[in-house]
Amino acid sequence: MQTADRLTKIPPYLFMELRKKINQAKADGVDVISLAIGDPVEPTPAPIIAELCRRAQDPENHRYPTDEEKGMLAFRREVARWYETRYGVDLKPETEILGLIGSKEGCHHFVLARINPGDVVLMTDPGYPAYRASILMGGGEPYNVPILRENGYLPVFADIPADIAKRATAMFLNYPNNPTGACATKPFLNDLVAFARQFDIAVCYDNPYSEILFGGQERISFLMAAGAKDVGIELNSLSKPFNMCGWRIGMAAGNPDLIAAISKVKENTDSGIFNPIQYAAIHALANNAPAVEDMLAVYARRRERVLAALARIGIAFDPPKGTFYLWVPVPKGMTSLEFTNRLFDKTAVVVASGTAYGQYGEGFVRISLTVPDDRLTEAMRRIEQEFA
Repeated sequence: MQTADRLTKIPPYLFMELRKKINQAKADGVDVISLAIGDPVEPTPAPIIAELCRRAQDPENHRYPTDEEKGMLAFRREVARWYETRYGVDLKPETEILGLIGSKEGCHHFVLARINPGDVVLMTDPGYPAYRASILMGGGEPYNVPILRENGYLPVFADIPADIAKRATAMFLNYPNNPTGACATKPFLNDLVAFARQFDIAVCYDNPYSEILFGGQERISFLMAAGAKDVGIELNSLSKPFNMCGWRIGMAAGNPDLIAAISKVKENTDSGIFNPIQYAAIHALANNAPAVEDMLAVYARRRERVLAALARIGIAFDPPKGTFYLWVPVPKGMTSLEFTNRLFDKTAVVVASGTAYGQYGEGFVRISLTVPDDRLTEAMRRIEQEFA
């Protein structure tokens, strides 16, 4: 049966392809260690699980979710309190916050709410592949904006051709950045707001790694910038800080017109977030900041272990201070794919090739720290042995 033409424009999803490769190797009896996918292995903190279970006992919560597509008002109020406490940002729960089934959903619905067929949408290269897929499915035209190491992996707005900027109606940004780990600065966010205002570009600032920071790096929200709510929204999620990836709960916050438009998309797409998950998310945001710090300590330890092992085989670099990924330069004389394939073939360690995130990812691979300590240690041992 013939399917929609739009699907032919969508490249294979990176992580699905990786999972197929890993599963086939495991089926062949290979002891594969995957450092390619950012899926935390530590459990969700027990108090959050307990709150879910308690709320799930109430039959009232077995019905359609409260406030359906918007998210229950109690959840949106807690998000507002969290933003005020964490970032000093003032948000109106009724009109400037929307509950999401994870921030990935928010990216897709943002496109449907803002983009018309043929509109240019700016996205960074390297960048999260799902942005491109959402843009293409919405009929938009992705335009790659390079982010380079010499610029701190931040886009240079002056380098975007004026004719492209004039055609653009939206831009995706993601800091702390997947895959590079780079962090934004307050001056950069001010420049972003000015650029967006000049060209009437709606910003979708995807911020699910907001809490995963190291070395005294300051936590920054796009909404801290003066005028940010005039030009865009920020997406966030409970997946990364609270190990709740499978729970699928996040939020959009910012410009009320965009929030209303995304809400309209959602009301015609899904029926909201299961109430007990929303109650558990309220508990997480209100009470579990210590759990975030505990996880940061785990990732910091693993991070240093990987950096030390890489240095011993001659790969020494100064990594950015965000996310639980490391954006690692490959050995001289090798491409990203050659290095990735050699690791898989010789050590059964899987990393993500930088070129999976765009042409400017050449020369790098992404390593995830979301694996148990013993498996990470074993992966580093194998890599050191191969490249000794």
